[in-house]
Amino acid sequence: MENNRNKRILFSGYAKLPTGITASEIYKVIGVVLSIDEDTGTIMEADCTLATAVARNHVASILVGKSIANPESLVRVVDKTYQGSAKKAIITAIRIIYDKYRSYKEGLAPCTID
Repeated sequence: MENNRNKRILFSGYAKLPTGITASEIYKVIGVVLSIDEDTGTIMEADCTLATAVARNHVASILVGKSIANPESLVRVVDKTYQGSAKKAIITAIRIIYDKYRSYKEGLAPCTID
């Protein structure tokens, strides 16, 4: 049986956090990291640099199992279910990841080995 983790691609996106929230005092930017199944576009794992475990776990729980191929559905679920101050930054980071994913799938992602 093939190890499905070999079919996962890691993508990250970063966006500036609003001032005056705990996460911005620690990080200045939010990092959203997604492990995505290369064949299906399904988000297998998700993490972010929010300050509390509850917030990080919430963001992961609403993204895992969804498809990166439909970024606007991800934006809608974040907009509806995340009412924290970092909402716009999370959405921006997801859109950046989608752009990287699309470039990867089109064969346009930069390669540092070649």
